[in-house]
Amino acid sequence: MTEAKYLGGRLLLALPGMGDPRFERSVIALARHDAEGAFGIGIGHVIPDLGLHAILTDLDIDPGLAPDAPVHNGGPVEPERGFVLHTPDWDDDASLDAGPLGRVSASLDLLHAIADGRGPRRWVMALGYAGWAAGQLDNEMRHHGWYAADSHDDVVWHTPARGRWEATWRAEGIDPSLLVGQTGRA
Repeated sequence: MTEAKYLGGRLLLALPGMGDPRFERSVIALARHDAEGAFGIGIGHVIPDLGLHAILTDLDIDPGLAPDAPVHNGGPVEPERGFVLHTPDWDDDASLDAGPLGRVSASLDLLHAIADGRGPRRWVMALGYAGWAAGQLDNEMRHHGWYAADSHDDVVWHTPARGRWEATWRAEGIDPSLLVGQTGRA
């Protein structure tokens, strides 16, 4: 029996024609993937007309020094819950290690730190997350739903959300215009 290959700390790209419009051209920062399931934060689509300042104000946090950065559609699960993917230079007991992607936190302390100008060097705010039960992501990958790419810091931290899907494919050495939404069976 071979040991399963787990993909936490990588970028998960939706393949064309995967069949779920919620994930069309999605880029998921896959924080955790193990025998119990998988958890990631969408970083490829922003929520129109919603910025960090509105989130902070709703939580009674003075935006202070925080830029009014876009808020990403993190995924279809718990879309009212906030998550921050960030560099590992800020940490607390509530942060989840996401390997080479950094860390993921849902901590109010982190939002206060960002507003006060003492938070992590880089971060991405999202509402909701993408989650899979044990074996579910593995099955979806076998049926041509997802591609696991390396973490590509330049894409995560320096590419606008609308360009991350294509930029990740290119960083993997793949021209996304050559991808097709169907595969054959021999």
